[in-house]
Amino acid sequence: MTENSTDQYFKNNVLGHPAGLFVLFFTEMWERFSFYGMRVLLVNFLTFTVIGSNPGWGWSAENAGALFGTYAMLLYITPIIGGIIADKITGYRWAVVIGSLIMASGHACMAIETEFTLYLGLGLLVIGTGFFKPNITSIISEMYKHNEEKKDGAYTIFYMGVNAGAFFGMMLCGYLAEKIGWSYGFGLAGIFMLLGTLQFWLSGNLFGDIGKKPAKIHEMEDLQDADNSMAEITQDKEIEKQNPFTTLDKILIGVSSIIGLEYAINDPMSKIAGIDMFSYFQIGQFEGQYVAVLVALGLFLFLVISRILRYTAIVRDRMLAFIIFAFFTVFFWLSFEQGASSLVLFARDNVDRVLTGESALIFNIVNALLTVIPLLIITYVLYDLWRKTFKIIPYSNIVLAICFLCMWGIVVWMLNREFSADVSEITVSWFSILNSFFIIVFASFFSKWFESKYNPSAAAKYALGLIIMAIGFGLLAFGAYGVHEGVKVSMIWLILAYLFHTLGELCLSPVGLSYVSKLVPARMIALMFGMWYLAIAIGNKLAAVLGGQIENITKQYSLSTFFLIFTIVPITAGLVIFALNPMLKKLMHGVR
Repeated sequence: MTENSTDQYFKNNVLGHPAGLFVLFFTEMWERFSFYGMRVLLVNFLTFTVIGSNPGWGWSAENAGALFGTYAMLLYITPIIGGIIADKITGYRWAVVIGSLIMASGHACMAIETEFTLYLGLGLLVIGTGFFKPNITSIISEMYKHNEEKKDGAYTIFYMGVNAGAFFGMMLCGYLAEKIGWSYGFGLAGIFMLLGTLQFWLSGNLFGDIGKKPAKIHEMEDLQDADNSMAEITQDKEIEKQNPFTTLDKILIGVSSIIGLEYAINDPMSKIAGIDMFSYFQIGQFEGQYVAVLVALGLFLFLVISRILRYTAIVRDRMLAFIIFAFFTVFFWLSFEQGASSLVLFARDNVDRVLTGESALIFNIVNALLTVIPLLIITYVLYDLWRKTFKIIPYSNIVLAICFLCMWGIVVWMLNREFSADVSEITVSWFSILNSFFIIVFASFFSKWFESKYNPSAAAKYALGLIIMAIGFGLLAFGAYGVHEGVKVSMIWLILAYLFHTLGELCLSPVGLSYVSKLVPARMIALMFGMWYLAIAIGNKLAAVLGGQIENITKQYSLSTFFLIFTIVPITAGLVIFALNPMLKKLMHGVR
């Protein structure tokens, strides 16, 4: 075994995996802590009343949704650029550090609570995510290059870090922000982001040469079957040679990309500052920016379809199937991502969150168990990592220990404060942790189901995901039926909604990325991967734009009507894609 062999990373095992995996686990955990901790606060902070002991900025839901939607949209686009920079210039590890430091600066800016620092902070978070998001998973892929049989387990563990970070970030940042002050919530996100960066950088001895220098050839083992034969790779190259990007293709990519980026910036700018770059394109009451974005979308679709039609029949059919899945992905995320906008406002303004007496005690006990048990489990992982690697990376372990001491301190303080209070008011952000909790509870069940003989087809999974999620909104529509201003609904409706939304996510979300590698030739994966994230970005932007209409639709019609939109649209989409199942099977030519 040579020194550069990835087998060396399995010498210091923690729970049967390289210790380096758990350094990445904690790095991702603190990044997700910061990201979701800020995400759950933003719309609430922007729209909260400007008076009181903890004032917000009093924006309309429409303006807050426009800004948040652009932020969420750009988060799925910049990683494409960040991945290219890491491949060509910085390497994976430096890209992760650069991204982390930029994101920590963004959180620090947001803690200042001025309009300039808010925009600057969001911009830094978008840029930092572009560096961080694609490259930390690339380190895992390279670490397991010669241990493919362990890669699935590694990504499962890593995914638990994602959900653990989201869970604690939304809980603790949300609690500090709503109970003490917004700056404390934004600031806590930044502190843990910075400490997470430091523990990663100080752990370099565990990774050897992995991620240090840009690879000459970009390998994407996580996206392709490891047993691809050389004949298949050669065939993919031949396919690409027969269909090069023409000058017109490149022009269409450039024009549609520029218009799309301009729209993302123009939407919040036109609503908040009254500056509209697309005002000359307005047709009647139809805003100019929507005319422009429809033109860009048309050009992009023309590009994609014209390129696909140039391929051989089987390749063409499979890529058409992939595009159909990408199209329906938009409908899922435009509904699911209401959790970051309209559901936050619904929880704040329309859900009865005040508990007294026995009900308060029961909630506090449940909340304590939800918080302490996962934290104990993750603390044990830290202990095992410390025991196995302290001599190799002592300072990284010390930083991690400081992080956990801080988190335990905040948790104990929070629980003691709530148990001592006569009246418990559940924070708005608490409901958002339910998604991460339900994922942890049900993920293994869905994994076993999809590995069994009862594994549904891709179209059936999409249909189930869309329809099950729609049931959650249907329950909210039922719970809010007949509710008028000043009346609060039971929190059980929102809890059930998050349950069904998570079950729908577990049906649909893992399917998409796996079908990139199954349906798309290796030489075209990067382009179609980008298209997949573009579909998610569009879904996120539409989610925030539609979510920002909750006040207008509720005022003109009713709150129940608002939720019915997100019930009917996904159910319709789910039924349509299920009806397309026979056609999709033919287009996929045996791919399951």
